[in-house]
Amino acid sequence: MVSKKHIIAIGGGKGGVGKSFIACNLGVVLARNQKSAILVDADLGGANLHTCLGIPAPELTLSDFVKNPALNIEDVVTRTSVENLSLISVAQDFLGIANPKYSQKIRLLRAIQSLDANHIILDLGAGTSFNTLDFFLIADKGVLVVTPEPTSIENAYRFIKGALYRRLKLIAANPKIKEVIERAMDRKNEFGIKAPAELIDFIGHMDPAVGKELQSAVDQFRPGIVLNQVRTIQDIRIGFAMQAACEKYFGLKVDFLGYLENDEQVWQSIRKRKPIAINGDYSKSARSLRTIAYNLINDHQLRPE
Repeated sequence: MVSKKHIIAIGGGKGGVGKSFIACNLGVVLARNQKSAILVDADLGGANLHTCLGIPAPELTLSDFVKNPALNIEDVVTRTSVENLSLISVAQDFLGIANPKYSQKIRLLRAIQSLDANHIILDLGAGTSFNTLDFFLIADKGVLVVTPEPTSIENAYRFIKGALYRRLKLIAANPKIKEVIERAMDRKNEFGIKAPAELIDFIGHMDPAVGKELQSAVDQFRPGIVLNQVRTIQDIRIGFAMQAACEKYFGLKVDFLGYLENDEQVWQSIRKRKPIAINGDYSKSARSLRTIAYNLINDHQLRPE
């Protein structure tokens, strides 16, 4: 059994921002660091990590694990051609996996947490469904992939707020407080709550002890941001601007982990179905991915040169 395990969730409020590309290549970077890594295709409605890795769809997948209680999560782990890197894929022809029953989801989340590897990287689906948010929340580090476009930035803020409120609702035991949190997710709620700080203050007046507990949960919630498809210095500054905005409006500390430039080699690697990090730090994007990996787990062996 590994001595230390990191679960990393790669999400984003919008499709097409590069979540799978970044998840796949981070897995390669971490595996090349002589540590075991497992990629989990947690995009339950549209699996494509095996395509990113250039391998056929595995015979046994997460769908089989969900359907068959007799299977262990280890039974659906597939080796890849990259040393130390394994994959758990999802069948594309089983639509039921996109909306698992509550008991199936809990079993799945617990199974992922039990995986024996140094690094477990979850590639999440787009949007803010409860399933997606729950995968994001089991991670030691949740990462939002954002492109420098207004719609992507807006959706990232929505994702962060949704994940935080979902976390608070799961912690709260009192049904009345759960209901307040749920209603507060609607911007037009009758309480006039517009920000997490206002929600905590409102709940603190209902029950001071619960208010303190939820404030502690807010303090511990620290997602990261990765900017993708960056073209200009102004684009890079968006990462720092989002940091400042999250602290000002949400009361959250957010880490700007790094960025990837709009790179022709990235497009070529996707088309060739070959991770750009597979050949080491021979491209600008591969070096940037190494920087992001270092900022994620602070391993001195990944320190950028």
